[in-house]
Amino acid sequence: MDFITNIPLFTIVLSLFSGALCFLLSGKTARKYTLIYEGILTLACAAVLWYTVRTGSAFTYVMGEFPAPWGNEIRAGILEAGTALFFIVIMLCSVSGGYRFIETDLDESKTNLYYALLNLMTAALMALVWTNDIFTGYVFLEILTLTSVGVLIVREIGRTTLAAMRYLILNLVGSGLYLLGVVLLYDVTGHLLMVPMKETIAQLWELPGYHPILILATGILTIGLAIKSGLFPFHFWMPDTYGYATPASGSVLSSLVSKAYIFLLIKIYYRVIGTQIFAQMPIGRILLVLGICGMVAGSLQAMRTNNANRMIAYSSAAQIGYIYMGIGVGGGPGFLAALFHIYAHSATKSMLFLTTPRLAEVSGGSLKFRELQGSGLRDRDAGLFFMIGAFSMIGIPVFAGFSSKILFGLAAVDSGSSIKLIAVMLALAVSSLLNAIYFIRTVIRIYSAPEEGKKTKVRAHHRPGYNIPMLVLTAINLFLGLFSWMAAELVQRGLMMFG
Repeated sequence: MDFITNIPLFTIVLSLFSGALCFLLSGKTARKYTLIYEGILTLACAAVLWYTVRTGSAFTYVMGEFPAPWGNEIRAGILEAGTALFFIVIMLCSVSGGYRFIETDLDESKTNLYYALLNLMTAALMALVWTNDIFTGYVFLEILTLTSVGVLIVREIGRTTLAAMRYLILNLVGSGLYLLGVVLLYDVTGHLLMVPMKETIAQLWELPGYHPILILATGILTIGLAIKSGLFPFHFWMPDTYGYATPASGSVLSSLVSKAYIFLLIKIYYRVIGTQIFAQMPIGRILLVLGICGMVAGSLQAMRTNNANRMIAYSSAAQIGYIYMGIGVGGGPGFLAALFHIYAHSATKSMLFLTTPRLAEVSGGSLKFRELQGSGLRDRDAGLFFMIGAFSMIGIPVFAGFSSKILFGLAAVDSGSSIKLIAVMLALAVSSLLNAIYFIRTVIRIYSAPEEGKKTKVRAHHRPGYNIPMLVLTAINLFLGLFSWMAAELVQRGLMMFG
């Protein structure tokens, strides 16, 4: 069993090696290698999750056996292992489900480069999940930023180049702010490892003179990661970034990259600042307000667009608002709801981004709503999967989105604040109504009879390479909806190990 404690480090190191290896392979060989490697990672992360659940405790892997503050550490508990496993499954489904568009959207000579970037991105995702060092988090934030820009710009059309540059500039600003926050915390604590830093911050908080610098450092860290994850009002890069990327890239960026930034932020609140100290800071209240604003603003902007991918992108901005609203509510239930929504939204948004290009294919290649009319009848598989994703976004019972909204409501009730309760309930009601308007409108559109005389093609069925990952994502969505108590209990146990 001791071998399992080495797996988290292997998931990072071997992913870095895989990225370099894919540069040397042909495009098709790089694809096969990536799918096989991601499958192996799935089993490895599942083994770590099983180990932490069975033992009921987390473990720390000290690299090089050097003690703090010189050494670097990787830490694995239920929450880290579960998140790593979830991220790998979504990555595997995104690559497999979006494979055909990778072939058509990218130049053949750059296909191996694309898979190399995906493997390097996997290394960064794993590092952000496992790391127990706040500066290591910064290093892999940068790797994640550069690989994200790479999977955007490799498509080589004008809009993706512009979107990639905008994304790069904003993310560098976010990374710079994060680094500044790390420097401030290191200056006052003398530590970079999370546990010693938390212990020192707890001592410094007892001295009121240190409150301003600790609040400032935490606030700067928060702003940096909020920019990178797309919290309102920093969400304006999303429509072009997600909307013009190849489907696999849009799925990965929306479902994994933005969520990894938020996961790191939650880890910092728990393992660096401490939730009790964080609750005394004004940052949570600001996140609550910005999260609610993002929920409404993102949905309103989604209603005004006439392009399906841009609608889904703006919807992502609204869903990021949900997560930050949960963080702002605070307490165990608030963080539980935020983490649960990370998983629910990731599984659902992947389905939507992988489905819309299939509907466009049978609609003359257009993503405009008018052209998509009847596309669900012409491609029944894609239409069904889009409808499932849409129902989850709305919050229809049995789907993951419904369970998320229930958890947000319970967190607001548990907060003991009537202001938070009213604000959260109103935000949930308004956002759900707006979600229903534009998603149900789209579902009706794709299942309406097409205009007479319109030339379209009908696809009878898809290959297993598309249907299997979509069925996996559907199964995850239904599991989180029907058995939310099991997932929530696992997240709750992970949070108890987190502190």
